[in-house]
Amino acid sequence: MTGAAMSNPREHPPGAVMKEEQAVLLYILKRVLSAISVVIVTLVASFALFFLAPTDPAGVICGPRCTPERVADIEASLDLDEPPLVQIGSYMKGIVVGRDYTTGGTTQHCSAPCLGYSYTLGQPVTKLLAQALPVTISIVLGGAVVYLIVGILAGTIAAQVRGTSLDKAVVGTTLFIQSIPYFVVALLVALYATFLPQSGYHPFLDNPLTWASGLLAAWLCVGLTNAAAYTRYSRASMIETLGQDFVRTATSKGISRRRVVYRHGLRAGLTPVVTIFGIDLAFQLTGAIFTESIFGLPGLGQLTLRAFGQYDLPVLLGGVLVGSVVLVVMNLVVDIAYTFLDPRVRLG
Repeated sequence: MTGAAMSNPREHPPGAVMKEEQAVLLYILKRVLSAISVVIVTLVASFALFFLAPTDPAGVICGPRCTPERVADIEASLDLDEPPLVQIGSYMKGIVVGRDYTTGGTTQHCSAPCLGYSYTLGQPVTKLLAQALPVTISIVLGGAVVYLIVGILAGTIAAQVRGTSLDKAVVGTTLFIQSIPYFVVALLVALYATFLPQSGYHPFLDNPLTWASGLLAAWLCVGLTNAAAYTRYSRASMIETLGQDFVRTATSKGISRRRVVYRHGLRAGLTPVVTIFGIDLAFQLTGAIFTESIFGLPGLGQLTLRAFGQYDLPVLLGGVLVGSVVLVVMNLVVDIAYTFLDPRVRLG
């Protein structure tokens, strides 16, 4: 046995492995606590912005011919006559354990997580959100499939032929697409792509084919416009990856170029793209309002926009809360995933 081998009997001593695991757990715990604090601060700020604003929720609920007695009864049933701290305490309690609402002598229980009742529709906000979220999720995930496939494939091909006419054509096309506002693309598709099936939402479990056909136009808009950005991300990442030593070594061993690129290079080159995708997905889930409005899809954006026009504060606050939770959770998932992809982030 050589002296070098004897001086280093183990590459990963148990103590070092344990410290590394503790560092990962500590990093994840810090990120989870940070995420929870962000959600709480967002909830408090949104509550203060909406419920403590100079508006008249009781008047919105009761209508223009409401008596002062009826307004007072509505304010009491919604705790609007209580101090601000009591109101926000009741709201947060409702999220955790539920709460009771009393209107006209009738008490009804709102189960946790209770986000209140819509002023204009009289339905639980959680029920309205549960109806709208599947629409938005369907739009975003279907579009993501399109732009990931198109973007990664086009970017990988362009990286392999860097500097050629094909590469320049791909880069020029992506720049052109990105220069057009998204709502303009969506309007053009809605007006002129008459060959596509009529847009509309049908539950997936009722008929998967009808569900997909009703969302096809929205998927194409979301997919093709975002594919331009992902083509550029993939191209830049793959150019860097294909220039690394392990790619040259694999090529020198006689491994086919296709296998080197798509089996080895693509796996390493897509790590930054996956990170960007996690953040983009969160923003798209909370910002699908243009797609939903143009194609008439009753998603979260449409629900929030209608609530804003009608001063339906519980629905507005519920939409903001869901959006903030989605953004925080997706950031948390990306942070945790990156601790395994790149251990250096644990030191941050």
